[in-house]
Amino acid sequence: QVQLVESGGGLVQDGGSLRLSCAASGRTFGSRAMAWFRQAPGKEREFVAAFGWNYVNIYYADSVKGRFTISRVNANNTMYLQMNSLKPEDTAVYYCAAADVSLPRLKAYAADTKFYQYWGQGTQVTVSS
Repeated sequence: QVQLVESGGGLVQDGGSLRLSCAASGRTFGSRAMAWFRQAPGKEREFVAAFGWNYVNIYYADSVKGRFTISRVNANNTMYLQMNSLKPEDTAVYYCAAADVSLPRLKAYAADTKFYQYWGQGTQVTVSS
């Protein structure tokens, strides 16, 4: 079992930055895939970014590429999402997720919510215009 707790959300102006954290406990990182998703009101949960333990494969949604950076620090079992140049359309609840297996080679699989077994409770990000 893996427990995930997100933090770092908040209210920021258009063009601002935030860094989200995801603290993992239990059976932690190892070689499992880790990811960030988000869900805006009235919309389905959508993929943001994912990577494997060895950083060989890193995937981003086209909508955040070049603005968001996913990273992890294995020593403290924490994953991060640095979000720069934020836009009002980035407003959503952000969730971290973990899988029992390593990151797949196909982005489509890594971007599917069904691939992940463990989820945090989410942290709200609001970008004002």
